[in-house]
Amino acid sequence: MAGCLATYVHHIDPYAIKLVEGGPIRWYAVSYLVGFVLAYLLMRRVIRVGISTIDLARVADMVVYLALGVMIGGRLGYVLFYQPSLIIEFSGHVPFWGLLALNQGGMASHGGMIGVIIACFIYALRHRHRVTHVLDLAAFATPIGLFFGRIANFINAELYGRACSPNLPWAVKFPQEISTWSLAKMPLLGPAFEAMGEPADEWQALVERSSLDRTAAETVYAMLDRLVAVATGALDASESVRTALEPLLTPRHPSQIYQALLEGLAVFAVLLVVWLRPRKPCVIGGMMLLSYGIMRVIGECFRQPDEHIADMEWELLHITRGQLLSIPVILAGLVLVWHFSRKPNPLMGGWWWRQEGDERAVRSEQ
Repeated sequence: MAGCLATYVHHIDPYAIKLVEGGPIRWYAVSYLVGFVLAYLLMRRVIRVGISTIDLARVADMVVYLALGVMIGGRLGYVLFYQPSLIIEFSGHVPFWGLLALNQGGMASHGGMIGVIIACFIYALRHRHRVTHVLDLAAFATPIGLFFGRIANFINAELYGRACSPNLPWAVKFPQEISTWSLAKMPLLGPAFEAMGEPADEWQALVERSSLDRTAAETVYAMLDRLVAVATGALDASESVRTALEPLLTPRHPSQIYQALLEGLAVFAVLLVVWLRPRKPCVIGGMMLLSYGIMRVIGECFRQPDEHIADMEWELLHITRGQLLSIPVILAGLVLVWHFSRKPNPLMGGWWWRQEGDERAVRSEQ
């Protein structure tokens, strides 16, 4: 990253391991794996040091439940909350159904949380544990997963931020934004295609035909995808393509990093402080929802709304879809903290508090 960060054109390879074109392992998958491993270690710490009814040997089983909840809930949440059209979209290539096309991206954190909550209920009922305590353990680990997920969003150059001043020292320009341009702006990409070895006049002629010719329009978007792939890759032509694109791109807030710090580290710091010592069951879960909802509302102020729903939401509500979904999350967190802190339940959890004597007698309640 040479020169001023304000002119940095994002070009991080989304693949952690790339043996062939298209993979096989993305940084997104690595982020999920790291999140689940750290969740396992955090829950082991609470169970080993604090008050818990769950055996250490069962922690791995619980992580499997949570992983399934995150993946299924996150995908269904994205489809239902952001792009319902995927339910009826089918194609002639694997995985055939739009709902299953995880290779094209699309996970919703709110849906993932719902999936985790359902997974906690299933695990607790099946293994006869306090569901409120299981929810607290899952809530304690969730911000770490959110942190790595947002870092993966940045690596993938997705969910990028709103336009900002070019003088912002950490502003980033994302080549992926050209896929949202109108046809009127497409001819500006001629120099970038020239850098790729494609004649600019042929590109302009193709763009002019695309408004009337469906085949030409499909070719335009295929070429845009190729241009982005070159600009964000490590090919010899990449640097010259980025140089040609840089003046055309919008400097933006790296909102993925903001959200990683807010929804991930800041929320985790809150839970660390609150759960130093055991608390009433579900207080930690409530605190997680409350603090996450607040941080999500703040982070959305810097994030570019999803193109296919942005106009509708701003016109009607003047808030983003993420902010709208966070309002019930905040209210649910407040209700849970208020309700469960008043109940006469035994204290549970705690990641720093060391027990003395036979205080694991709480197991006898199960």
